[in-house]
Amino acid sequence: MRRVGVLMNLAAQDGEGQTRVGTFLSALSELGWIDRRNVSIDICWGAGDGGRLRQCAAELVALAPDVILAGSAAATGPLLEETRTIPIVFVQTPDPVGAGYVASLAHPGGNATGFTQFEYGIGGKWLELLKAVQPSLGRVMVLRDLDPTGFGQFGAIQLAAKAFGTEVSPSGVRDAHEIESAITEFAQSSNGGLIVTGNAPAAVYRDLIVMLTAQHRLPAIYPFSYFAKSGGLLSYGPNTIEPYRRASGYVDRILKGEKPSDLPVQAPTKYDLVINLKTAKALGLQIPDKLLALADEAIE
Repeated sequence: MRRVGVLMNLAAQDGEGQTRVGTFLSALSELGWIDRRNVSIDICWGAGDGGRLRQCAAELVALAPDVILAGSAAATGPLLEETRTIPIVFVQTPDPVGAGYVASLAHPGGNATGFTQFEYGIGGKWLELLKAVQPSLGRVMVLRDLDPTGFGQFGAIQLAAKAFGTEVSPSGVRDAHEIESAITEFAQSSNGGLIVTGNAPAAVYRDLIVMLTAQHRLPAIYPFSYFAKSGGLLSYGPNTIEPYRRASGYVDRILKGEKPSDLPVQAPTKYDLVINLKTAKALGLQIPDKLLALADEAIE
């Protein structure tokens, strides 16, 4: 009986998280690894809480699994603090080289490898798309996490803001209270918009963010399609489910004897633009035809 650990950054009751884990388990079973038959799978849900993620990491490492799947950078960091020997396959983790998780993308070198989320340069694209929807936008708040990935994403947005003549300000958040305070305060002045970066607190509290942007009539762009499908105005980023299918292949190879140091880190293969036309109408925004033509999905 082999053992696989899974550390998720979302909450156990989160539908998106359940779909991700379900995809991973299904793909793993297709490769011959059946839970409770020839592999034991232990799942811990961090719910976007730093303390809980560290606790989960310690609990999973204590079980001495053959390999651990890390569901995001928020999960990868705590796991690598606990072990530098147990193989780790990460997904949705931006800049693993800069974060010190791997030596290089082609040759990870340590006990971790996996699938990146996106390059920080995507931050400039988020601002470009938001300006296309609301050309008069003068101020943008960037909702980010208080970790290296949050700073990296903001840096790219800040660089792009000069070209667009837009004032950008960061807001580091960790929980629902900080998210609500940040958005409410920012919305006191007019002509503003919101960029939500890829981070665990935003993923966990996405319904709250979408509700607040609607309440304060703030145009906002998000990093993943499940935000737009939850009522967000628009999203641009990689698919969040497919990496879990791809990760099962790496887990399979590690269980069969390969080392993570020999498996190259892979990038997303496709980015999707999703526009919620219902939300646009509620905000009184007219989506340009050129932008609609580029959309992979338009939600009526």
